[in-house]
Amino acid sequence: MNYSIDERYNCVVIEFSGNLRGGPDATKFNEDLHELIDEGKKEIVADLSSVKFMNSSGLGILIGGMTTMRNAGGDLRIAGANQRIESLLMITKLVTVFKSFRTVEEAVESYQEEGVKEEE
Repeated sequence: MNYSIDERYNCVVIEFSGNLRGGPDATKFNEDLHELIDEGKKEIVADLSSVKFMNSSGLGILIGGMTTMRNAGGDLRIAGANQRIESLLMITKLVTVFKSFRTVEEAVESYQEEGVKEEE
């Protein structure tokens, strides 16, 4: 599992690439999320546009990440999932749990729109 962390428009974008199937990187990913929380960064977008394959362990990593962020008062949203990953989310009914967007930009905008609504 490979990923890079980048900040854009007051959001943190985690770009995954290759195969998302768990392993020892899952622990590092969880540690990275806790560091972001400690820095006050709780609005996360998981960019899956470069992911070729994801299994149940990969799904578990995303679910764990979303749970971690929501427990800290934030969220983890999905962007750029291909047809295969979208089907996996539908079959597992996780499409009702994750907020999923076609592009990273749309996911980032969703956080900004919610921020505007909270201010009103």
